[in-house]
Amino acid sequence: MIITVLASVLLLVVLISNLNNIIATLNAIGGNPDSYLSKLRLGLRAIETETSHIPTEVTTLNTELGVIAEGLTGVDQNLESTINSVLKQEEVVK
Repeated sequence: MIITVLASVLLLVVLISNLNNIIATLNAIGGNPDSYLSKLRLGLRAIETETSHIPTEVTTLNTELGVIAEGLTGVDQNLESTINSVLKQEEVVK
C-alpha cells in the first residue's frame, strides 16, 4: 500500500512538473506582451486599421472609373472619326 501511495505521489509530481513546463511554453508563445503571438496580433490589428477605409473608397473609385470609361469611349469615337477623315483625304489627294 505504501508503494502505491508513493507511486501516486510520484505520478502527481511528474504530472505537475510537465504541466508547468507546458504552461511556460504556452506563455512564451502567446501569454506575454512581448511574445510572438502578441506581436503578430498587433501587426494584424495595424493592417486592419490601415485598410479599414478601403470598402468605402472602392465604391467611389468604381463610380469614378465608370466616368473615365465613358470619357475614353468618347475619345475612341473621336479617334475613329479622325482616322476615317485622314483616310478620305488621302484618297482625294491620290
